[in-house]
Amino acid sequence: MTSASTTTDVVRGISARRWRFPRHVAVFLAPALLVYTAFMVYPLLDSLRLSLYSDEGAFVGLANLRELLPGGSLSSSFWNALGNNLVFFAFHFIVQNPVGLLLAVLLTQHLLKRGKGTYRTLIFSPTVLSVVIVGFIWQLILSPLWGVVSTPLLGLTSTALPTLSLMSVWQFVGIPMMFFYAVLVGIPEDLIEAARVDGANGWKIFWKIIFPLLLPMLGIISIITYIANLNAFDLIYSVQGALAGPEFSTDIMGTLFYRSFFGFQLQSGSTAMGATVATAMFVVILLGVLVYLFGWAKRVETYEL
Repeated sequence: MTSASTTTDVVRGISARRWRFPRHVAVFLAPALLVYTAFMVYPLLDSLRLSLYSDEGAFVGLANLRELLPGGSLSSSFWNALGNNLVFFAFHFIVQNPVGLLLAVLLTQHLLKRGKGTYRTLIFSPTVLSVVIVGFIWQLILSPLWGVVSTPLLGLTSTALPTLSLMSVWQFVGIPMMFFYAVLVGIPEDLIEAARVDGANGWKIFWKIIFPLLLPMLGIISIITYIANLNAFDLIYSVQGALAGPEFSTDIMGTLFYRSFFGFQLQSGSTAMGATVATAMFVVILLGVLVYLFGWAKRVETYEL
């Protein structure tokens, strides 16, 4: 009995030491946690709180949110902005990520023996530019008066949003490229050589070996793209202004929030309605994250097992 109890105490002691959170780690994490709480968590919670009140400070519950639903004063604007936002995301998901993967694969090929670092830098460099500068440059390029393209792509309701989406794709394609590149260079070369010895061609190697290893990163890139696109604002605002013209064809959730809060959408600025639109943005983003966590991530985990 004494030996058994001693062994149990030793095991408990080892487990306690193993799961004890190091104090020095808490000290280093505390400043970042405080800054994140002050500038991210608190504004988010306060925005959720403001959406439950009127501009006069009276508690109205979900009455503000009903203004975004069919029959509400902001219903048509909200659903138009949400639809445009999903189109904006679709362009990035369908165009940006596959192009980023293609560039990453090309940069890992043995045919490109020199200048890989230079090509990576050139492709990634637009991501560090100011979105305002990028918007201004593309406005000059696409100007129907003195630009390279004579068709007013930014002035037509049918082409303005796709054009802005492709402008954003051009700027940020370097981000998925670097993520995919980091995974590709980590794949053991022996695995690829073994597949070649077994008679697999390049296409089979990619789909049977490389692509399954890229699936977790593809999911991460997709959810990052989704969150970033649902929070987009600066490109639309710098190119098309707060009214997101022509005729609100490029209006997204970010510009709708700006107009609601500062008074472009209503007769005057409304803190409550601005907070309500921000809350709706949060809910839409949260739904996408939950779909990723319980849909894509679970499927990939099962696939790996």
